[in-house]
Amino acid sequence: MSHRYFVEETIVGDQAVLAGPEAHHLAHVMRAKVGAEVTLFDGSGREHLARVVKIERAAIYLAILSTSTVDREVSCPLVVGVSLPKGDRQRWLVEKLVELGVTRFVPLTTSRGVAQLTDGALARLERAVIEAAKQCERNRLMEIAPPQTWNDFILQAPADALRLVAHPGMAKKLRELPAPTRAWGIIAAVGPEGGLTDEEVRAAQEAGWTAVDLGPRILRVETAAALLAGWGAMIAESADLSAKR
Repeated sequence: MSHRYFVEETIVGDQAVLAGPEAHHLAHVMRAKVGAEVTLFDGSGREHLARVVKIERAAIYLAILSTSTVDREVSCPLVVGVSLPKGDRQRWLVEKLVELGVTRFVPLTTSRGVAQLTDGALARLERAVIEAAKQCERNRLMEIAPPQTWNDFILQAPADALRLVAHPGMAKKLRELPAPTRAWGIIAAVGPEGGLTDEEVRAAQEAGWTAVDLGPRILRVETAAALLAGWGAMIAESADLSAKR
């Protein structure tokens, strides 16, 4: 039985109610019965061992047996801004960023962008965040921020963060970057399928960002974002970065 379920309301006290897609999955897909035990999380960083006590058509009622705080987050803020790819590649991108520990995902509007974040797409991606968090056992949800323009994103980033923008042909290679010893966190930016314009890269560099080459092969948007996120998560865990949550 799938054992982790997300509760939208913060769990307080000794009871919880599972509703919506989560209740449907537990009752109708997993065919849970009264007495079944599952793990609940509400995005607060805690997880709860719970027992099913009542099953109704649209809700499942559970008794909380125990609560623990289990931190599976990276040690500092890890933010990734991406000019969205098309279609199902957006969901794949979000799933991998959740698995890699990204704290905040920002859809970017760029000159050569090919996709916009519609309300329907946002709802699907928010659901993908929950499903990925269940799978990788994160107890906090990755935030999907409102879309930002390229200029707003690069100018509003904290000056004491490690700020990287992926762009082919740069003299600096990702693998050659020294690990920072102190930073607010890590912020990475990836442009659209057609690439960032020279003006956009120049604006980022003038704002204090470091443009890096990810290797000799041209990567898809979602692959580049996952590579930067994985690198950032590894650096955050190995370097002495300050965690300002």
